[in-house]
Amino acid sequence: MKNNFSEQGNLLLKHIDTADAICVGAAAGMSVAAGYDCAYHNDKYFEKYLGEFGRKYGFEGSFNGYYYRYQTSEERWAFLAASIYMNMNLPDGMVYQNLFELLEGKNYFIVTTNQDTLFSRRFPENKVSTIQGDFRYLQCVRPCHDELFESKELIEEMYANIRDCRIPTELIPHCTECGRELEPWVRGFTFLEGKKYREEYEKWNRFLLENKGKKILFLELGVGRMTPMFIREPFWNMTYSWSQAFYIAINPKDALLPKELKEKGITIKEDIADVLEYAVRRKRELEGKVGAES
Repeated sequence: MKNNFSEQGNLLLKHIDTADAICVGAAAGMSVAAGYDCAYHNDKYFEKYLGEFGRKYGFEGSFNGYYYRYQTSEERWAFLAASIYMNMNLPDGMVYQNLFELLEGKNYFIVTTNQDTLFSRRFPENKVSTIQGDFRYLQCVRPCHDELFESKELIEEMYANIRDCRIPTELIPHCTECGRELEPWVRGFTFLEGKKYREEYEKWNRFLLENKGKKILFLELGVGRMTPMFIREPFWNMTYSWSQAFYIAINPKDALLPKELKEKGITIKEDIADVLEYAVRRKRELEGKVGAES
């Protein structure tokens, strides 16, 4: 365990323990910290589930595969099925378990742009908002109505029938209303900002309204510079505007602190997994659950 962030790790633990409310905002860096770098690189999970697609079509990482121009729907849905199946079957990472332990018993809420289902596995549904979609659902590509379709059974059947990077035509999922193809319910050109989308934002907004006047910690985990408008900028604005708010960003590369928040926030430019592991170990020590570090 590194020692150069022990002071910041202790400060993180102090703010978690003393906050009346904790709002966590998490993005792709959280999954990378858990050991899943398959979105942009050909890591071991990419090779296991998507390696054949990468070699055939010449792309690296599932993000590029998602936007690749496949010639047929049978090819595209074979990739989508394999990619979603991969996300649904990634093992729970210790970084998520450690965050759960740090927040257990606290008044907290998590907002995430991740679509990989990992937060929803570990944390209660009413404490998580997936504001940029969720691979557990499919939508009409049009969309012709406001309903979502559960994806699990459809994805499992498609994945089991992939041959040479294709699925049988009859397994391509279609909308029960208009007959058009379905689409993963994730941010894109056809993303359905309907009932489910509004519900995800309503959960988050309700938590914020209930805790606006309290001592609230905004904890940013792994948010990069691609889409700062969803988590980072709202966190900065609320920290600046709310008198008792404090902001902590953990990111080895992209942790930023505006000069306006220099008295109301800190950045920890270290690996998220290492910082949370340290904080959990320190928490256990203070609670007498493990012996003090030598």
